[in-house]
Amino acid sequence: MKFDTPAGANPIDQLKVVGQPLDRIDGPLKTTGTAPYAYERHDVAPNQAYGHVVGAGIARGRVTAMDIAAARAAAGVIAIVTTLDTPRLAKAKRNAAPLFGGAEIQHYHQAIAVVVAESFEQARAAAQLIRVSYAREPGRFDLAAAAGSAPLVGGDSEEGSGAPPEDRRGDFEGAFGAAPVRLDQTYTTPDESHAMMEPHASIAAWEGDRLTVWTSSQMIAWGKADLATTLGLPPEKVRLVSPYIGGGFGGKLFLRADAVLAALGARAAGRPVKVALTRPLVANNTTHRPATIQRIRIGAGRDGRITAIAHESTSGNLKDGKPETAVQQSKLLYAGANRLTAMRLAELDLPEGNAMRAPGEAPGLMALEIAMDEMAEKLGLDPVRFRILNDTQVDPEHPERPFSHRQLVECLSRGAERFGWSGRNPKPGERRDGRWLVGMGMAAGFRNNLLTKSAARVRLDREGIVTVETDMTDIGTGSYTIIAQTAAEMMGLPIDKVRVRLGDSDFPVSAGSGGQWGANNSTAGVYAACVKLREAVAQRLGFNSADAAFAEGMVRAGNRSAPLGQAAGEAGLVAEDGIEYGDLAKRYQQSTFAGHFVEVAVDAATGETRVRRMLAVCAAGRILNPKSARSQVIGAMTMGVGAALMEDLVVDKRLGFFVNHDLAGYEVPVHADIPHQEVIFLDEVDPVSSPMKAKGVGELGLCGVGAAIANAVYNATGIRVRDYPITLDKLLDRLPEMA
Repeated sequence: MKFDTPAGANPIDQLKVVGQPLDRIDGPLKTTGTAPYAYERHDVAPNQAYGHVVGAGIARGRVTAMDIAAARAAAGVIAIVTTLDTPRLAKAKRNAAPLFGGAEIQHYHQAIAVVVAESFEQARAAAQLIRVSYAREPGRFDLAAAAGSAPLVGGDSEEGSGAPPEDRRGDFEGAFGAAPVRLDQTYTTPDESHAMMEPHASIAAWEGDRLTVWTSSQMIAWGKADLATTLGLPPEKVRLVSPYIGGGFGGKLFLRADAVLAALGARAAGRPVKVALTRPLVANNTTHRPATIQRIRIGAGRDGRITAIAHESTSGNLKDGKPETAVQQSKLLYAGANRLTAMRLAELDLPEGNAMRAPGEAPGLMALEIAMDEMAEKLGLDPVRFRILNDTQVDPEHPERPFSHRQLVECLSRGAERFGWSGRNPKPGERRDGRWLVGMGMAAGFRNNLLTKSAARVRLDREGIVTVETDMTDIGTGSYTIIAQTAAEMMGLPIDKVRVRLGDSDFPVSAGSGGQWGANNSTAGVYAACVKLREAVAQRLGFNSADAAFAEGMVRAGNRSAPLGQAAGEAGLVAEDGIEYGDLAKRYQQSTFAGHFVEVAVDAATGETRVRRMLAVCAAGRILNPKSARSQVIGAMTMGVGAALMEDLVVDKRLGFFVNHDLAGYEVPVHADIPHQEVIFLDEVDPVSSPMKAKGVGELGLCGVGAAIANAVYNATGIRVRDYPITLDKLLDRLPEMA
């Protein structure tokens, strides 16, 4: 189905099933521990052996020798595959560094061997017996030191966030120099880890020259194609299966060493092999969010209207890596005729930087929305008022291109009213509650809406049961449920008459889970397949498809009706189709918006910061399931607390690795850190986006939260922290005197 004109009225608008806050249909499996995650698929391949991955102990150089004699002789060992025994594997297009093979080391914990044994404990013990000799080379591990000579480099996150190396509109320097009120500040964000509960894990089994991998992957089609490239196999010889994923946050968008070494280990062992990466390897061997250094300059008239805005960001990555696209939202969020964005990329020898939840906008808004607060203070304006004053209904860089639907002002206004913003004392450090300094902060949220084609297959049987098959994944986001809701609405069925099968590369290729694009596009693909199934049902029953109404398990046209299952007959009916998009995304800017409000308390003696309450008001098109959408947003808000107050992958700048590479050293929020969270969805449909009239929402809940917390800390203490995370050491020596 080609979607090239705005959606009109369609069956989804009935909202009998879609739009309802239904429980997740996969919930019982997950709460009872029976959902089959990758490493636990004991049922899929008999006689599984265990693989343990060995990571390089240097960040740059070469492996000169590997003594595996003791490991090979250890109890239970079946096979050992080393990087010196394996030619350098092909590099898939989404990997910055090769995943295995050859002597060259490009980053710390690059995989150099896999030991296969009868048990996990035996594989781990034998791996520790391998003795590796290295020729270490000097490396570059310090972003700040490399930033000064970093070249301008454009980039695209492939998640709707991107920019050229430098982009200018109007005369920024002239307008900034002439502005009566100016801000020029630098902000930094650290390297961050995805820290998902389920590590990267795979089981691989060969049947002749055919490879099946049960894995934890957000993007099945990407993973299948990249694994085939890496191993030099025809794509039709590779199958990926990933029905349940225990968190990914962007870290499982790409092929990683677990799948590759499970496949190589299984081939060497002659039997299925399962591999799970240890936490240090998750941090250092897979991807992470790269650190940034961001300079923001804003010029405005005394009336508060922005006349000049510039956002420049520097990040680092491996030689063939991409920049963190932190300037993207600054191209679109606020008005202003004179504009400059630029990105620089330093070549570093750290592990690969790549997508982490809301790449681009998440770290970019951590800087921009502090700068907007600082500018509001310079102007003597309320921060909410300043943002509303600079709203725009068109792309500021291309005024002929309107936003398809933009309710940022409504998000901010309603959020301010709901949160009690009028009670905020604009003078920092004035509100106390015993030993606590209390403050409020806010920030705008922004995330682009990305359209990508997505397909599905739907089957109807004689019992009136509809089964949906698509390689879409569920990373804890509720894909099973919203896909079932879509099919139920389209076919006039209760949701318990729909079965959903996901995460198998034998199914039609979907949007996959990433970039906040999964829900809208995957359900639009199911919509397209159901339109085709409705036509087949009407034809089988002899009805005019334009007149046929589907409701309560029946099909009606005029004075005739029949049970839906009657059309299927003994053989059943099958329809397959997908959504493909025309040029609407070029004619309209499609984005999502939020207003984030936070109250914090800072201990006046210790600098300990506690978040007391949080509110997000979101405008993101039709909300397909308010219950699962709320879960997405509060999870994102929680991640925003982590980014603001604690998350920091600490780099050893001598040896080039992340020191705190496990869940003991890498701090993330726990239940005790998270207060009351409230989420409000504005009533919105966006017919330009898709037949579902929906947009993504999950990552929007993160974008802006870190800055809202930073602004609240400033309001509480009068201390402006521009270097995340806001740890107590950055507050202690500047706290107000206790009364």
